[in-house]
Amino acid sequence: MDKFLKTAIEEAQKGQGNGGIPIGSVLVIDGEIVGRGHNQRIQKCSSVLHAEMDCLENAGRLKANDYKRATLYSTLSPCDMCSGAILLYGIPKVVIGENKTFQGPEEYVRSKGVELNIVNDSECIKMMETFIKEQPELWNEDIGE
Repeated sequence: MDKFLKTAIEEAQKGQGNGGIPIGSVLVIDGEIVGRGHNQRIQKCSSVLHAEMDCLENAGRLKANDYKRATLYSTLSPCDMCSGAILLYGIPKVVIGENKTFQGPEEYVRSKGVELNIVNDSECIKMMETFIKEQPELWNEDIGE
């Protein structure tokens, strides 16, 4: 398994261990992790702290040039909000742990020139399937249903 996806999975597990939704993300530039995060909507009573947003926030202020060399890893297909941030900052590549349990606007993101690498990792799938089965109300809240 890719070490950066493994780190994103560790972030997802950390979030779930703290009572949150098991989705994790890391931002990599030039082979180095510059930001990491996990879904913290529950923990911080936030409307926007999905894993990708938390990761970008934790990366801090970066130059446009930096984002253009970045790869964002996420254990789950990014939603509309997180995909918007990817497009806003011009992140050229996203590695997605899985898109079986949820699929964001992947075709739209691709149409804007972003390379998507969908791994469909069994650990990512199992983690989300278990969470959705055990806590459907939290999951539906997270995806706006």
